Amino acid sequence: MFQFKKYLTLAIFLFLFSCQSEIDEQDTNAQGTITNISPLTTYLQRVAMVPTVQDNVIDGSSYCTIKLPYTVTVNDEQIAVNTATDYQKVLDNMNADPYDDDLVKIDFPVTMVYYNYIEKLIPNETDFNDLIDYWNLYPDLLAKINGLNIDYPITINTYNSANQIAGSQSIISDQAFFNFIKNLNESQYISLNYPISIADYNDQNRLITNNLEFENAIKYAIDNCPENNIITLDFTATITNGSWEIPYFFDESLKTSNYSGYSFVFKNDKTVVATKGAVSETGQWDSRVLYGVREFQLNFSSSLLSKLNQDWKLFEFNNSQIRVRDVSNSNRYLYFEKN
Repeated sequence: MFQFKKYLTLAIFLFLFSCQSEIDEQDTNAQGTITNISPLTTYLQRVAMVPTVQDNVIDGSSYCTIKLPYTVTVNDEQIAVNTATDYQKVLDNMNADPYDDDLVKIDFPVTMVYYNYIEKLIPNETDFNDLIDYWNLYPDLLAKINGLNIDYPITINTYNSANQIAGSQSIISDQAFFNFIKNLNESQYISLNYPISIADYNDQNRLITNNLEFENAIKYAIDNCPENNIITLDFTATITNGSWEIPYFFDESLKTSNYSGYSFVFKNDKTVVATKGAVSETGQWDSRVLYGVREFQLNFSSSLLSKLNQDWKLFEFNNSQIRVRDVSNSNRYLYFEKN
């Protein structure tokens, strides 16, 4: 019976893509399949990134971590960092005396592991400081999403529209999942085999049964896990600072290209000016928090820009990216990126 169900699922998956000339992201979303640029895909890759914030007290960067084991000297006390629990020893030492300098010195050489699993041997303090300075140049790089752990193995069904080959792959770890997503190309479609078991930052286990549940669980982790809220930003101050473009817009199908070349400037008087070349249109924008959820509204009058007039809910934002969605009827996504 298990084998029958497996092949039945694969047969249905093949049927969905039998006429690939008619495929668009509306169809794949409806059937639970996603592509390399689908929002859920990019969020899942960030879930699968290397955990990097747990040793920030030592390396000061959320984009890399020091590979265990290694040794540090804190306020003249040598501490062996062999497991993740040893980070607490460093904190305890720093908190023991409020009047000391809390100097943390790393015993080199060490191996740094980047958020994308690339490793680099760091021989000395000069090279280490250069590396941290490099990562500090990218403060708005979308980092790992903490507070959600996937219970592996999971199975992913795949279909390549270029060669019409379908298959499945077992994923056994975060690193394997990260690299799997990284290597996807635009002709590949994937479908997660549900249910999938996850654990949140409170170590509460739950079963995920579809894409929207997974996305909502990720949204919950972004909002509630303290490790994802290192910097607190004001939404109004952020959106009214500089100009923005649209790198992704999905409304029943992918429509990003319709807004290529547009620049959006949001003003404090709640007007927004959209400009493309020598043509500008002024609309209105507004935002409020209702029942703990930030809403975002746009109001344009032209036929093209009015397509942006949805009941948006904020998913996440930083100084350079704003991501909103509307999943009330069907999945709609709108991303703004700083010019």
